[in-house]
Amino acid sequence: MTESAHDTLVDGRYRILDRVGSGGMADVFSAMDLQLGRKVALKVLYQRFAEDREFVERFRREASSAAGLQHQNIVSVYDRGAWNGTYYIAMEYLEGHSLKALIERDAPLDPRRAIDLTLQILRAARFAHRRGIIHRDLKPQNVIVDDEDRLKVTDFGIARAGASDMTQTGSIMGTAQYLSPEQAQGHAVSAQSDLYSIGIILYELLTGRVPFEGESAVSIALKQVNERPIPPSAYNAGVTRDLESVVLRALEKDPARRFADADVFIAALEAVRARLPEDAVAIPVTDPPAVAEPVPDAYASYGEEPPPKERSGWRRWWWVAALVLVVAAIIAAALLRGGGGGSPSPAKVTVPGVVGTERAAAQARLLQAGLRSQVVRRTSSKPVNEVLAQDPKAGTEAEDNSVVTLTVSRGPAQVKVPSGLVGLSETAATNRLEAEGFRVKTTDASSSSVTKGNVISVAPAEGTRLDKGSTVTLTVSTGAPLVAVPNVTGNDADSATSTLENAGFKVVRTEQESTRSAGIVLSQSPAGGSQVAKGATVTLTVAKAAPRVTVTDVTGETTAVGRQRLQSEGFQVNQRTRQVDSAEGDDVILEQSPGGGKAPKGSTVTITVGKFNASTAPGASTTGGATPGPTTTTP
Repeated sequence: MTESAHDTLVDGRYRILDRVGSGGMADVFSAMDLQLGRKVALKVLYQRFAEDREFVERFRREASSAAGLQHQNIVSVYDRGAWNGTYYIAMEYLEGHSLKALIERDAPLDPRRAIDLTLQILRAARFAHRRGIIHRDLKPQNVIVDDEDRLKVTDFGIARAGASDMTQTGSIMGTAQYLSPEQAQGHAVSAQSDLYSIGIILYELLTGRVPFEGESAVSIALKQVNERPIPPSAYNAGVTRDLESVVLRALEKDPARRFADADVFIAALEAVRARLPEDAVAIPVTDPPAVAEPVPDAYASYGEEPPPKERSGWRRWWWVAALVLVVAAIIAAALLRGGGGGSPSPAKVTVPGVVGTERAAAQARLLQAGLRSQVVRRTSSKPVNEVLAQDPKAGTEAEDNSVVTLTVSRGPAQVKVPSGLVGLSETAATNRLEAEGFRVKTTDASSSSVTKGNVISVAPAEGTRLDKGSTVTLTVSTGAPLVAVPNVTGNDADSATSTLENAGFKVVRTEQESTRSAGIVLSQSPAGGSQVAKGATVTLTVAKAAPRVTVTDVTGETTAVGRQRLQSEGFQVNQRTRQVDSAEGDDVILEQSPGGGKAPKGSTVTITVGKFNASTAPGASTTGGATPGPTTTTP
């Protein structure tokens, strides 16, 4: 497909919008999925691969596997198919740029940012590895990053199909720089092969360069197999000792000496990140060493015994050959200095003062002065990699090319975060941590399972090795989370109970006689809208039908007598008044409702009471007739 492919309709569904790029085995286009109305990335195989049956079958099988990888850090594969004599894959379209472009623009990165980006790649690899898929071609070109440093890994699944078939020079060179030693030798690959490639990506994020360069893919692959990388702190003085140990362990030649799986790699990086100072930045070294400096075994930072190294015959002969070369070089140097004649005194140089400077910078100054260096590390309260002492001292004369011993800080002594802190009271946990030399910070969080005032979690985790004086954060329970109680007053009791239980509350019912319908919630405690702990008990007062009792007929009785009798029988009394014509009817109950029979105890009986007003009685007016007065109601 060429540049003129714009608006081409692929397989009757995908309309090409633009070319995104080209790789070692396919063109990539942005396209519109006309069926679902979404933008996709369409990867269309080069014709030469489409004609290889075995390749196409592997491509189909691996694309199917990749389609099952649904993860936030993996580009989703939506569809695959055949079209116009070749094959395509429709994938998630991402706005952003490759991780390689970010490295070229921003590297070396500060340690915290480099770790955060690497952790996302590791989570993607872990997800795939658990499903039996090994990427085999992890490199920054296969990682897409957005403007908020969220990334996704692409080409899972099809990487296996294409690894041996990429023929373009750029693709071979790019892959060789991230290739594990076992891949370079044609051996079987495993999850550790992907972890090696991720280690190189982390190295490049921290330094702005890959550990091994060469004029050809073969020369790079040989370096992957035989050479040690220059430690990243030689290029970026902001790389701490423990971060450097993680990088170098990931780049072990023997897969058995690398991290066991992505989980272990992730845990190591998270532990390092927890120990980084808040103001950790990248510190580029202007004159890094040209060869690798001996470094402590990467396993030392974890208190582990490394797996035994292979002792194959070819490795022994390799070292013998290297030793012969070194001896020959020493003899040649001696002959050159001697000039074939006598033995003139070696040149003298003044030793520069490097105490208080960063190790890599100190080594660079010594190299510029014509001196070599060796490093001895010592526990100290000074920052990691700061030079504490030097021998010979500054200002003394030393032979050209002689060795200056640098005593370098490895940072404060390390101690383990005590175990068994979770579940202790805040005071007890704090006392244990302070006894070990840690500072303690606390944060609060609600918990339904941990008693209020006790420790929910510890960060960094129990058992983690930290510098003495480091801060450990305790998350302390504030008890169960507070939630609002639903208002169920007036609801049916069964419905109210369901509502409360679904909200996480326990329910207790009590009954109360009421004239309201049986089963109606009369009141609740705590009241609706109250903030209480989730799982608390809510008491419902539910209406119970009152007993029916006989209504006494009190008509003709005085108001006081009638009211007293009705109230003594358990009724409420509602009183109304009506004007009467004679004084005999004053304050006399004229009628009542109900007038007899039975009614629920507590219900209301209405009585009508006579009221005589002399001014309105017959004969009291010039009209000469009685005028009925209004009826009034009183309780």
